[in-house]
Amino acid sequence: MHYNFDDNIDRHGTDSVKLEKMKAIFGRDDLIPLWVADMDFKSPPAITEALRERVNHEIFGYTISSEAYFQAIRGWLADRHGWQVDKEDICFVPGVVKGFAFAIDQFTEKEDKVIIQPPVYHPFRIVTTSLGREVVNNPLLLEDGGYKMDLEGLKSILTHQKCKMLILCNPHNPGGRVWSPDELRELAEICYDNNVFVVSDEIHADLALPGYRHTPFATVSEKAAANSLTLMAPSKTFNIAGIVSSFAVIPDKQIRKLYLSYLEPRELNQGTLFAYTATTAAYEKGGDWLDEMLAYVQGNIDFVDQFLNEHIPQIHAMRPEASFLVWLDCRELGLTRGELVTLFVERAGLALNEGSMFGPGGEGFMRLNVGTSRSILIKALNKLKKAIDG
Repeated sequence: MHYNFDDNIDRHGTDSVKLEKMKAIFGRDDLIPLWVADMDFKSPPAITEALRERVNHEIFGYTISSEAYFQAIRGWLADRHGWQVDKEDICFVPGVVKGFAFAIDQFTEKEDKVIIQPPVYHPFRIVTTSLGREVVNNPLLLEDGGYKMDLEGLKSILTHQKCKMLILCNPHNPGGRVWSPDELRELAEICYDNNVFVVSDEIHADLALPGYRHTPFATVSEKAAANSLTLMAPSKTFNIAGIVSSFAVIPDKQIRKLYLSYLEPRELNQGTLFAYTATTAAYEKGGDWLDEMLAYVQGNIDFVDQFLNEHIPQIHAMRPEASFLVWLDCRELGLTRGELVTLFVERAGLALNEGSMFGPGGEGFMRLNVGTSRSILIKALNKLKKAIDG
């Protein structure tokens, strides 16, 4: 490998969420932080060098998105995902969560119903309810150790309830599923025919692991493209979440016009100098780093899976098809929610996300971030084994 992912880099003193908010969330600040979904790896040198070069100019005035910025995104989407988009289809948004909050505001009204597919990324539920909309759960089906969409359940919901929007997690967080083109195509058909607008959160799109390929929702059919808005970012991919560099891709002109009519008066589609710089560098020069990082993460996943099978057989890793997040099935331990949290936090000294925060179906699971050095994972799993063995 050209890049070293084995370094244990001290993130204290950098205002890192996973460290600075640990005590408020878990009651302790001495845990191994394996919860917040960013990585402990240095970002690609190409991004650091581009930012350093820009800083050295020493003038940080008003900035526009350059042609290079749009071409970098277009080239990346074409090369990595086979998605041909026009410059006009792309607009900056200040974060994926903010991006779907804006969509909820613009495309639904108070008390409208919004469908989510739990267990799923918890801001889908939190943001929707905070904005005065009603969440309708269409839980995923857990079959043969993995998730699938309950499309028959979705049809049944739409037979009895009028829903305005579905928020799709593609690839899925926390389960790591890379949805197939056929699954997405059927979902698109159901939603289009029932006037349910789809907002597709594809922030993990670039993190499909070896052997898997992400499919952008909007590419699966004309109905999908005509009835959706896609949110993407280099933030998870290249560990630059703090730079805030998300964007929306909207092929349909009318949808794009409506979305921009919300963003533009508020100047929410105007990015920062460093967001444009980092995004351009990432998509132009970050491909080799990403491939090596994914290979390392795959090794971490293999290690976790093997360790659990050999030493903690009561816990099963749902092997992700995308991302550095591993969904741990702890139900065979037979613990209550409180007991499970006590095991991980108080006895093992580990900070993970507890499964019920992701909604129905998450009970008895824990989400583990393996985007860290192998040595930290070894230490963490040995602590967990010791805690379980007593």
